[in-house]
Amino acid sequence: MNVLLAEDDLQLGELVSYMLKKKGGYNVEWVTEGNDAYDYASEAHYDVLILDWMMPNGDGIDVCKRLRKEGYAGAILMLTAKDAVQDRIQGLDAGADDYVIKPFEIDELLARLRALSRRNYAPILEEEVEIASMILKRASQTVQFDEEFIQLSPREFQLLDFLVKNKGQVLSRDIILDRVWGYESDVSIKTIDATVKLLRKKLEKFNKQDLIQSIRGVGYKIES
Repeated sequence: MNVLLAEDDLQLGELVSYMLKKKGGYNVEWVTEGNDAYDYASEAHYDVLILDWMMPNGDGIDVCKRLRKEGYAGAILMLTAKDAVQDRIQGLDAGADDYVIKPFEIDELLARLRALSRRNYAPILEEEVEIASMILKRASQTVQFDEEFIQLSPREFQLLDFLVKNKGQVLSRDIILDRVWGYESDVSIKTIDATVKLLRKKLEKFNKQDLIQSIRGVGYKIES
């Protein structure tokens, strides 16, 4: 998931950026001024914007209002030390989808980011997608190479499809667990590794067992 963090407190910004990358497995860009946040959000795609309420050269409320006025449809989360009801109303009326009150625990921020990512409208997916000269067929949950097919189990296909949709990004095991199995499931991290192992075994038929790369201590990725 791609996240834009706008926070002018250098110590907090560095910590949040680091934890989002390490613990959440997110791609994070960090800016310290409102104008930069507006420019970045206008020129690139982010799944979630995290805007500090008080910033130089355009606070989070102003940036949020400008983006919404111009039709920005992505998720926006506000960071603020203001906890009065009227302040919360002001932030939500400006176009924010959620807010986190400072000081906060990083686990709460991660949980809110996951909730926002699930709330966003998912794009309509093509029935077939090509990766590494193979074709993933979503309707039949098969993988095709030339005229040969591999049948995957529903969970194997969900995992492979999730990696393909996020190709080029390192996905942590926690993110994979949340998006493929769901945090409420009784599945352990070892189940993810076992499923990857089964996928690689099946992909050996096409000599594509190296398609899924292991990122030590983090998770997995498929190169774009």
